[in-house]
Amino acid sequence: MKPLKRAVLAVSLTAAAIAINACQGSLAVQEFRKIATERNELAPPRSLRTVDGGLNYYGRFNNPLPATPDYFPVGIWLETILNQDDVRNDSEAGINLYVDLAPGSDLSLLDGLQPYALSSTPAPGDNGAVLADEADMWAGPGEAAWTGNWPGQGPICEPENSPCGYSLQKQLAASAGNSRLIYGNYGKGVTFWETDAQAARFINDYQNVVSADNYWFTDPNICGQGEGGALIGGDRQLTDSECRLAANYGWTVDRVRSLVNPLGSIPVWSFVELGQPFEASAEAITGAQIRAAVWSSIIHGARGIVYFNHSFGGNCRSFHLLREPCAAQMRADVTTLNRQVAELAPVLNSPFLDGALTLTGQVQSAVKIHGESLYIFAGSAQVASQKARFDIPCLANGGGTVLVLNEDRSIEMSNGSFSDTFENGNSVHLYRIDGAATLCAP
Repeated sequence: MKPLKRAVLAVSLTAAAIAINACQGSLAVQEFRKIATERNELAPPRSLRTVDGGLNYYGRFNNPLPATPDYFPVGIWLETILNQDDVRNDSEAGINLYVDLAPGSDLSLLDGLQPYALSSTPAPGDNGAVLADEADMWAGPGEAAWTGNWPGQGPICEPENSPCGYSLQKQLAASAGNSRLIYGNYGKGVTFWETDAQAARFINDYQNVVSADNYWFTDPNICGQGEGGALIGGDRQLTDSECRLAANYGWTVDRVRSLVNPLGSIPVWSFVELGQPFEASAEAITGAQIRAAVWSSIIHGARGIVYFNHSFGGNCRSFHLLREPCAAQMRADVTTLNRQVAELAPVLNSPFLDGALTLTGQVQSAVKIHGESLYIFAGSAQVASQKARFDIPCLANGGGTVLVLNEDRSIEMSNGSFSDTFENGNSVHLYRIDGAATLCAP
């Protein structure tokens, strides 16, 4: 055989070997990614739970927020919009909703698309009404007459020092009308100080969407026995490791959801602070803490996020923190987080699959079914590093690959089990298991 032909043949054989090896490698990858093909009929029962209020909840109101799977409210509290640059800057940060607007704002700058707007002062084009903020705290649980005054303007209730929060919210809700979405936010009265019966009236009687704001990372008083101490029965104040914990934002969502009657009948949103909302705050909330607080809230069933964008402490004081150069890193972190939430909106609006997962470790989780995939959202519930094991009995008849979203890695699952490390209290991992939905659905 001539040298040239031998060289050509050698190259051809080498190419063939590479092709065979590549094919075998591809099959190996496919086998690694393969999920069990047989349902485990011995797995514990599972149930689907729709998101609170149902997917189409917002669509029942006049000029509604979107009731489509791709919309998950990410709002900002009491912002000012004076020009198109304000709207563009907020939109670029992933804000798709203004939850009330400061006086002087021009709603005509909004084009009926994102961002949407809820307003305490009815205006053409708004998408709903906002009731008095934290009326449970400054007006109290009662039916005395409301004087029309706000905090700092004189006596709130008549007779003075008699609680009138119920009367106040009832009056504001009536003025908003029955056809508009009505949003109300409450505070430590609902979450800590009032009886369940008193708090439930605030939660159920006046609005269609509700939240409560507990700022676990920055509030200088929230660890006290009479506040956060409620998490451990009110016997003592919380330690820093018990209090300054992202998982507590999920506790706040749980507290509000537990008061909704019937359970799950209206959406509960979550408030998360940016910056330092108290002058006495020891330090500003970090990007990692914001992300962990948001995901803890979502894991516990929050159907929307509202950021408190006012910062009264530290070196970056502003009513418009997301727009400030001194908060550039925080804005970058929040923008990345909001982009991730927006990308996963169809999953967040999909049903929960309850009973599908057991965990070893101090980790809180939620399981979702979307399309052919199973999603697991998990966040640490302790400050210390830990390794957690996830057991999914409906997948016990096989293995497969667990993709860790936005972390450029995957984990091998064996007999429906896998493990992962949570470095600290701000650790959050989001997992996707392709092809698992039909094996795990009830």
